[in-house]
This record gives sequence, C-alpha cells and structure tokens, in this order.
Amino acid sequence: MWLVCLVVLVVGGGGCARNRHYSASNFPAEYQARPVYNAQTVDLSRFAGPPASNERVDCGDVLEVSVAAGLGAEAISKFPIRIGDDGKALVPEVGYLELAGLELPGAEQVIAAACVHRELYRQPQVTVTMKHQRANRVTVVGAVKEPGMYELSRGSSCLMGAIVAAGGLDEDAGTKVEIRRPVVPSRLAGQGPQADIRLASHNGDAARQRVELVCLDLAQTVMQAPESNYLEDGTVVRVERRHPEPIQVVGLVRNPGQYDFPVSHELRLFGAIAMAGGLSNKIAEKVYVIRCDPQGQGVVVIEANLRTAKHNPNENLRLAQGDIVSVEQTLMTTLIDVIHKVGIGFGATAPMF
Repeated sequence: MWLVCLVVLVVGGGGCARNRHYSASNFPAEYQARPVYNAQTVDLSRFAGPPASNERVDCGDVLEVSVAAGLGAEAISKFPIRIGDDGKALVPEVGYLELAGLELPGAEQVIAAACVHRELYRQPQVTVTMKHQRANRVTVVGAVKEPGMYELSRGSSCLMGAIVAAGGLDEDAGTKVEIRRPVVPSRLAGQGPQADIRLASHNGDAARQRVELVCLDLAQTVMQAPESNYLEDGTVVRVERRHPEPIQVVGLVRNPGQYDFPVSHELRLFGAIAMAGGLSNKIAEKVYVIRCDPQGQGVVVIEANLRTAKHNPNENLRLAQGDIVSVEQTLMTTLIDVIHKVGIGFGATAPMF
C-alpha cells in the first residue's frame, strides 16, 4: 500500500486532481485499457481498390486516335492526343473535346461525332487506343518498411496497394492511418460511401487545391466500399508508429523495475508480474494498478486479487501503457517474511551436534 499512498500524497498534494479507488471487477469502462491489435494480422484486402478498367480515360492519359475516311490505308490518319488536367484533349482539326471519364468506345463516338459536325468526314471510322495510362503518385510515410513516394497504377491506387508498395507494415506499426488526398471534382473511382471513416477536416479555397483528411483504424473499420479506397494523385498516407510508455512493476516481485510495453499484443496483470520475474512471496495476492486518468484528472487506483484472477478473467486486468503495478505487502505476507527471516536466523545460530 506504500506506493498507492505515495501517489495519493504527491498527486493530491497539488490540489488540482482527484484520485479514485476501484476494484478490478467493477471499475468504470472509461478507465479500462483499450484493446491492443496487432497490425501485422490486419486483412489489408478489405482496403483494396475498385476493379480498374484499362479503357477508362482520365487526365494525363495519352491516347492514340486512328481515323479512317475510306477503304485504303492511305486514307487512315493516326495521331496521339493527351488528356489535360481539365479533362479535355486537343484533337487536330477538330479542337478541344472533353474525354476524361469516358470509356474508349465512348471517346471514339465523341471524336467521330465532332468530325461529322465540323464536316471533316461524312462517316469516319474512329479507333481510340490507350497508349500511356497516367499513374498516381502516392507518398507513404510512418511505420512502413520502405517509406517514400510510389507511382501506382489505377488498379493499385488504394490503401492496400500503397502499403504493399512501401514494403508492408513495420513491426512497430499501429492500426491508425491518416490519408491526405486532394479533393478532385470528378474522381475516377466515384465518390462512394466511406463506411466507418472519420473525416477529420476538409478545407481549402479557390486559390489552392483542397485537401481531404481521412482517419481510419485498420482493425476496426468495416469492409470498405471500393470507391472510398481510391487514392488520387498526390495522396499522402501516414501509418501510425507506436511508441508506448513503459510500465513499472514494483512491490513483492523478484525483479522490480521498468519494462517495455508490448507493441503488437495486449498485456495483462499476470504477464506484467511474469516480466518482473514472478512473485517474491508465494502467498502475495493483493495488487494495485495505478493508472493515469485518460481525461487528465489525476490517477485511478484499481485493486485486484491474484487468487481470484486465476479463475476470473475480469480480475486479470488488461494493462495500459504507463501503468504502475504494485504487488502489495499484507499481514500474511509480512508474517511469512518474518517467519522466513527468523527461521534463517535460528538455522544460522543453532548448535550442531
């Protein structure tokens, strides 16, 4: 109980915080440690992109247009065109045509209709093929093995594709991900719903491109609509890197001290005691867990019983980073210690016959 009293005196002495004492079986949910998920086991296929069409025209693409006005090869003219950022392409002798968002057959019809409208041909046979499809440049930072900027094809311009391109998640990766992507008026994959995604901010003005910040949790986000996972050109993906505060294990343990909090799995009461070498007194059973209030209002003291925890999972507390675990001295443990010391003393001074 000495450590709990010290915490109460130090924190309470400041006059700015309250300390609360609960039992492990009934303390409020807001003070319970959050579950820890292993990011390495997350099914990234839930964040795959939409089925990509190689015939979909978008800004930055280069197309090859073939116009046949007759039956002979000499009557066929071929020329490349590039789709500009405004979605339009300059077609020779025709002018600017808006082609972004169309499939290749649709682009053929638009070009053919424009040729007839301008009286260039009566019944032109137009063929459009994809010569070069623009890639999306996506920057991946944070807890990935190879951070950097990657060019992703439209079929892989999704969260899963970006993480795979960056070598996968690092060992200390968390499950929180931030996606900053430019807001495009006509998105290739469509707007679509964004299930279980929290939109943190949406700002900008007419003078600069707006940016959409999306925050999601890989472990808790439900199956995503493919359209919501599309990463536009210029998107930045940041994967959380975990740096949990260590825990302290003190009191009746063999190796009291500070220990690293695991990154990829949860830590419970018995696990923390095992990290400290186990109990130094076999009958010790009273434990206090001192935890900082998540709201910053002092500390919370949670009392648990090791004997009960062997049979009741609620007593085997899930620990939070920064917790202090104190295995307390009781009347029985003190008595055992005294008997042990006295026994050693008698054994050392007793005459030998």
